[in-house]
Amino acid sequence: MSHRYRTIWLSDVHLGTSGCQAAFLLDFLRHHESETLYLVGDIIDGWQLKKSWGWKQSHNDVVQKVLRKARKGTQVIYVPGNHDEAARQYCGLDFGGIAIRQEAEHLTADGKRLLVIHGDEFDGVIQHVKWLAYVGDSLYTVILHLNRYYNWLRQKLGRPYWSLSQYLKHKVKNAVNFISDFEQILADEARRRGFDGVICGHIHKAEVKDIDGILYGNCGDWVESLSALVEHTDGRLEVVYWTRQASSASETAIIAAQPVREGTLEEAETCAS
Repeated sequence: MSHRYRTIWLSDVHLGTSGCQAAFLLDFLRHHESETLYLVGDIIDGWQLKKSWGWKQSHNDVVQKVLRKARKGTQVIYVPGNHDEAARQYCGLDFGGIAIRQEAEHLTADGKRLLVIHGDEFDGVIQHVKWLAYVGDSLYTVILHLNRYYNWLRQKLGRPYWSLSQYLKHKVKNAVNFISDFEQILADEARRRGFDGVICGHIHKAEVKDIDGILYGNCGDWVESLSALVEHTDGRLEVVYWTRQASSASETAIIAAQPVREGTLEEAETCAS
């Protein structure tokens, strides 16, 4: 079934890593259309590509699909994040119909002004203790490697996709506190600058909620939650999940097409935030 929205926001795809669920995202892009498509940072993972090359055909297919949407009239706006920060030097330019911007302003159908920003600028670890962010990235890699094997077994048992890493993130107290603080800081920044709300990525936790009168939206990611943020024609925002919209047959076919490869933990490189 195809879905059409006024706007779609995607973030934290992390193309170039084995943790990226590119085949699922490609399926999502094939069945979801919009007038405007925002790419809200960490679309390509430059951190991991510097360590080893993990670019698959499915990653190429995602890039081609986005470019095709731009050619067919979808307005595509790319706001780089910390993992693809190299693209920030091109902010203000357009390539292949894709506008690269440091941040963006979005006006919803019901008149709300939303700040669109990746969010790493408000992460103290990224800004001041970057070495710790790299350590966390490595630990996260190990968890995601385990998650691949776990979901391979779940598929064999006829169970749907489930994220071990996301479950742990939402159960560990420090992680929960960090997420809560991040959301509050972004909402405060939107209020300070006169916006009605903020759309961001970075923390891999899809959400739409009100924070003290400010609309907060997070796109989620395509490593753990396989989620996107969408705007309906009436201006209403909603988080949608590929795992809930895909048919069981489609999900099984895509998972089966991605067999778990034997190898060391170092082969499963991806990102923490």
